Amino acid sequence: MERLHRLSVEATDNGRPALAARRLRHALRLLGRPHTVSRDGGRDVSRDGGHAGSYEANYDGAHDDLLARLLISLAHAEAEQGDTGLGMELLDEAQRRAPQAELAIVHAQRGLLHLRLGSSAQALHELDIAAPMLVNGDRVELARVLLNRSVIHLMTGRVRLARDDARRSAQIAQTHGHEVLAAKALHNDGYCDLLLGDVPAALSVFARVESLYQDVNPGFLPVLALDRARALLAVGLADEAGRTLDRAIDGFRRQRLMQDYAEAELARAQCALDAGRHDEARERARRAETTFRRRGSTAWALRAVLMRLRCELAQASAPGLTSGRSSDLALDRTPGGTLGVAPDMASTAARAVMSGGARGVAPGVVARRAADLAGRFAELGMRDDGDMARLVSIRALTAAGRLKEATAAGGGPEGAPATSRGTPLDVRLMRRLAEAELAGAHGERGLALRKVRAGLALIHSHRGRLGSLDLLTGVAALGADLAAHGLGTALAGGSPRHVFAWSERCRAQAFRFRPPQATEDPRTAEALAELRQLAQRMHADEAAGRRSGTDEAARRRRAALRRRCLELEQVIRERGWQLPGAGPRLAPVPAAAVEEALAEDDYAMVSLLNVGGGLLALVLAGGRCHLHRLSAYEPVAEAARRLAGDLNAQAGRNLRPAMRAVIEASVQRQLGVITGALLAPLSQALSAARGIVLIPTMGLSAVPWGLLPELRGRPLVVAPSALVWLAARRAGEPYPSHDRPPVLVAGPDLEHAEREVEQLGAVHPKARQLTAELATVTATLEALDGAPLAHFAAHGHHERENVLFSRLDLADGPLMAYDLQRLGKAPEHVVLSACDVGQAVVRAGDELLGFTAALLYLGTSTVISSLTRVPDQVAEQVMLAYHRSVADGASPADALAAASAGEPASTFVCFGAG
Repeated sequence: MERLHRLSVEATDNGRPALAARRLRHALRLLGRPHTVSRDGGRDVSRDGGHAGSYEANYDGAHDDLLARLLISLAHAEAEQGDTGLGMELLDEAQRRAPQAELAIVHAQRGLLHLRLGSSAQALHELDIAAPMLVNGDRVELARVLLNRSVIHLMTGRVRLARDDARRSAQIAQTHGHEVLAAKALHNDGYCDLLLGDVPAALSVFARVESLYQDVNPGFLPVLALDRARALLAVGLADEAGRTLDRAIDGFRRQRLMQDYAEAELARAQCALDAGRHDEARERARRAETTFRRRGSTAWALRAVLMRLRCELAQASAPGLTSGRSSDLALDRTPGGTLGVAPDMASTAARAVMSGGARGVAPGVVARRAADLAGRFAELGMRDDGDMARLVSIRALTAAGRLKEATAAGGGPEGAPATSRGTPLDVRLMRRLAEAELAGAHGERGLALRKVRAGLALIHSHRGRLGSLDLLTGVAALGADLAAHGLGTALAGGSPRHVFAWSERCRAQAFRFRPPQATEDPRTAEALAELRQLAQRMHADEAAGRRSGTDEAARRRRAALRRRCLELEQVIRERGWQLPGAGPRLAPVPAAAVEEALAEDDYAMVSLLNVGGGLLALVLAGGRCHLHRLSAYEPVAEAARRLAGDLNAQAGRNLRPAMRAVIEASVQRQLGVITGALLAPLSQALSAARGIVLIPTMGLSAVPWGLLPELRGRPLVVAPSALVWLAARRAGEPYPSHDRPPVLVAGPDLEHAEREVEQLGAVHPKARQLTAELATVTATLEALDGAPLAHFAAHGHHERENVLFSRLDLADGPLMAYDLQRLGKAPEHVVLSACDVGQAVVRAGDELLGFTAALLYLGTSTVISSLTRVPDQVAEQVMLAYHRSVADGASPADALAAASAGEPASTFVCFGAG
């Protein structure tokens, strides 16, 4: 029986309560106490290592101490599977049977059950009774109590106390050789980092814990996955968090851990809400609520109700700036084709964010339910949840036009419920949004914009702690609503310069941060080496398949290789997430500084915005700033997608004349749609400028602008923002003297590559040439570091699903966008004579990820790259003409315009400074 009890505790520690319960019932039968109860099933897991508990009757009382231990353990096992009521009954029975020495464990276990129910105050009371009783007793049990008490402190935002208890628990567990408890204590320590906003540190700790759990506690891996997903949500990576949660949910279901299953469903609802999938979010929150209520987890059930209310508010008050048409903004067209704002918009435009077509529950109903919910949270001492519920109520009242009630609930336009330094970021951001909306509804645009700026400053500070490009670009999603409200309020003010300033405040903010130089730790280096080796094998297999055909065995082999590559990419990506931030490197610039630089170059700037599904263009030209209404966004984005498909179909293929004619007609048709929608309305405003700086938005980043008839042969630069363009221009002008030569690289299996590099060597006689077996990744990175000019003639691949592994093929494997972070100094001017690597994945806030974007993040002044496949002959001709012009002193933008003017298949674009 003692052995069965020990084995049951091991099963509980490993997240297997059903197995623990079976062993404990067997022990009770052996003890002469048959156990016959019915359970409704369920589940739950905790960061604790826990005991578990159980009970029945018909026994002679000779082994009360052992019986008490069995009942205590079975109580936890039954509660973890969903029957918390039975668990509490078992503990009451155990307390009646337990000798004095076992009472501390009864209190500890009752505290754990309350903890799992979300009853923090009751849990803390029980654990505070247990801890002193164990100081001179069972030290391992004391470590368990401290571990569970750290969870309570985490739940209530007392991070310092949580860390103290977790580290003390770890010390005791290590002293007594309890590896499972030590690993769980480290897990809690990492969660402290997460609550303090240091996501890289949290993910680094979680990575260490994962390796420990794999060795000593694999049943707890789904719990770790749940917390990792919460960390990813904290940096805006909702899709990645969702995939992580799906794996955790599967594990929790198998283990019948119903509390953790419901917590994971609730986090999955957050992913769906962040992605705008409101119906899915509501359904997942409903499922979580049902499970919590079945378990008696009242506090967690209320959190699920709050999630449903947030979904209902999002549906009932769909933001006017992200759906519908641009005319919803009530903008008046002035005779010059620019946009003015109707006078009455001054008091109402800021409220447009909350005035979309209502669906589902009315905002007034949401407001009442959220206010009631805030009261329930207050009764339970759940301050942060109560604040969030109160803020949802205020936003709903504002949306319903019930401003007096919203003002009363929020303390006036100046203040929603106060938040403390330890308040979670999502609550602080919601507070700023609620304040901005309420101020805007009162017609106080200046105050509304101050509140939005304060919210965006929180995100900026949060971003400063992140080093991975993946995380830096993901964070923008956290402030999407704030950014939309700020831009809407600026539009209501009617000043194009003000709108320009706000557009710059809201887009491509990750470029303000220089990613730190990546250190190649042994695990990352090993993964990279294997990835390059597998890429070479896949490349060789594909070449063999083209020569001799592909059999089923070869297909299976390639599929297995691809799966392994994806696994390695994920390992490398997750290691990158752990990089700490280096802080900001670029400060915002005023429109006047941009206009001064434009005037020096005789350029105009066109900044495109997607507002409410309609395209607006801010044009800075001739010392003036105008705002133009263009067309609906989606038809232009669809034309851009079709154009890319047509151009890829044309390149490198021997098409029949009839098919070529069909594709060419489609190319011209899509170019016509884009020109008519975007450039024709701006032709007069742009006519006097020699060249153009274009700042695209969302899917329009994929447009090969130089093919448009209005722009062909004209110097053109594409940049993520005006700030990025100006910073790149300042970095590249004038070029400092260099002690490093240019570098010319030829990749394998490209017929013209070595010939192209040889021809360019005549143009740049001091250049270092890397061809054939010399063109390795290591040699290329060494030559690229700080080079004044680098040219690549190689196969390129844009990896849309894992964009940091977009790559150029070199002699010993791929040079990936991820590798570029290993450079100590960015090359100044890079030319990518390779297909596709000008493409980017565009995230919320027009944040970019891709090979070209990675170079711009590092500080490269100018990148020339293509957005689609380019015929080899065309690429070779354009590149030779381009380099000759640059060598003669032309700017990159001028050189590319001249080189591409007569080549309708050239989709090269000048990014950065130009």
